[in-house]
Amino acid sequence: MTIQTPATVLVVEDEAFLLFAIADELREAGFGVLEASNADQAISLLETRQDISILFTDIDMPGSMDGLRLSAAVRDRWPPVKIIITSGKQQPARDAMPSGGVFLPKPYAPAAVAATGVAGLVRYSETKQPEGLLCTPAVRKSCP
Repeated sequence: MTIQTPATVLVVEDEAFLLFAIADELREAGFGVLEASNADQAISLLETRQDISILFTDIDMPGSMDGLRLSAAVRDRWPPVKIIITSGKQQPARDAMPSGGVFLPKPYAPAAVAATGVAGLVRYSETKQPEGLLCTPAVRKSCP
């Protein structure tokens, strides 16, 4: 019998309420969760933890880099990590997104992200089939 460990999600969000809300929902959904309030903390966690499989990051954050620069750094240094980028202020151009990255506009319901968005990304990474990825009524705006 093979015991499958839950995917570990690194949530990077400078707004404390959103950080706690999405982290709690992801934990409730069975994911392992690490929290960071800026890109520098996220990079430190990525350098010390081998189990991070998903980065969920806001774009607009204080510190040495925003979420887009963070996601580009993650794509370069940790290619297997799946990336979800979110913002309520801007929607990045396709060419600004890292390869394989997914954009999720704010506002979003943390429970919907846990139940459909991150779970869909995990299923996508396991099956390599993009159908249905983040395309649920709760997050319909992110569909192509």
